[in-house]
Amino acid sequence: MRTVLVTGPGGAGRTTLAAATALAAARKGARALLLTTESSAPETVLGTSLGAEAPTPIAPGLHARRIDPGGRFRQEFLAFQERAGAALDLLGAAPLDEDELTELPGSEDFALLQALRAEHASDAWDTVVVDMPSAAETIRLLALPNQVRRYLRRLLPPERQAARALRPVLAQLAGVPMPAQKLYEAAQRWETELSAVQRVIDDPGTSVRLVTEASPVAAANLRAIRAGLALHGRRTDGVVVNRLLPTGSADPFLAALSGSQQTALKALREEFPDVPVHEVPHLGRDPQGVDELDALIDGPAGGTGDTGTGDTGETGDRDRHGETAGRRPDPWTVEDRLATDGLLVWRVPLPGAERRGLGLVRRGDEIVVTVGRFRRIRTLPSVLRRCTVSGAGLRDGVLEIRFSPDPDLWPKSD
Repeated sequence: MRTVLVTGPGGAGRTTLAAATALAAARKGARALLLTTESSAPETVLGTSLGAEAPTPIAPGLHARRIDPGGRFRQEFLAFQERAGAALDLLGAAPLDEDELTELPGSEDFALLQALRAEHASDAWDTVVVDMPSAAETIRLLALPNQVRRYLRRLLPPERQAARALRPVLAQLAGVPMPAQKLYEAAQRWETELSAVQRVIDDPGTSVRLVTEASPVAAANLRAIRAGLALHGRRTDGVVVNRLLPTGSADPFLAALSGSQQTALKALREEFPDVPVHEVPHLGRDPQGVDELDALIDGPAGGTGDTGTGDTGETGDRDRHGETAGRRPDPWTVEDRLATDGLLVWRVPLPGAERRGLGLVRRGDEIVVTVGRFRRIRTLPSVLRRCTVSGAGLRDGVLEIRFSPDPDLWPKSD
């Protein structure tokens, strides 16, 4: 399955371009689905109301679904409350009714990830296009499953779960389910759900598409976004430059605006030499309805429905949708330079990253990499755990972390 996550700076028109991307896939014969959490904008763009429970047919081959985070939150909370009923009764807690529940901050993120996992597991679609939040929020959202799984492993270590065999006996003696048992059961449910979401995010058919306007700061903004995406191993398959004015206008004001856009467009192409940059014309108004979305696809700029993979470095067999089968290879690779330099080098692709704002800290068997406002914690490969960090450098968009073997831990040769 092809999954396109459409994001970009706020106000750049990502909802419109997400809808156009899904429509383009449908026009090419794919069974396409548009997923969104926006309450009204997609309905204006598509010209019809969207259902929250089931996808709404929009055009031949195209459906759209609006995710209801409030409904999802209430459903999950009530289910948790029912499972924990015995423990809550023991504490004397009064259960909450459905009509008094209001979604908490962050519930929209989990609802979006759950919907993406569910639709990805369906055989109903060839292409799923997701209208994501703004770019910075999207990076944090895509990093969320691994982060939560890490927290769960630290708070409820799997190796300590062997003691659960005693808990049913203790529960019978106490007459109520033991709270620790409930904690581990909840942790296991979360681990199963988050692992399934992570598989969707890591799938070779999943990529991120950036939508931007051609402004003087567009290239710099997207450079930071691309570095954040690369830090978490996310693939950028294209940049869509929205609302481009026609060139050659006789009006000095429009000519100046168009000239500024063309300068910004050139900077974007230089910033993304290995990624397709698609141009979308300004229609003079916000598109409304499928017919006007078709104008974005079929106009002189076109290309919003392109599913090119860009420079991914991937090899392997292709499935019927043109994507590499199986799990995407880990872009963080270890290079053996022991024979020549006495070093092992962990190579981390970070296109768009700059030395300023780059941070590196080792914590036991983990390493913390910071790129601007984004941070990722990774467990060291086993071979590097027996080494010490001896330096690092950023060269040609790749962070090289140098490791020297620790004489007290490294196997000694005879």
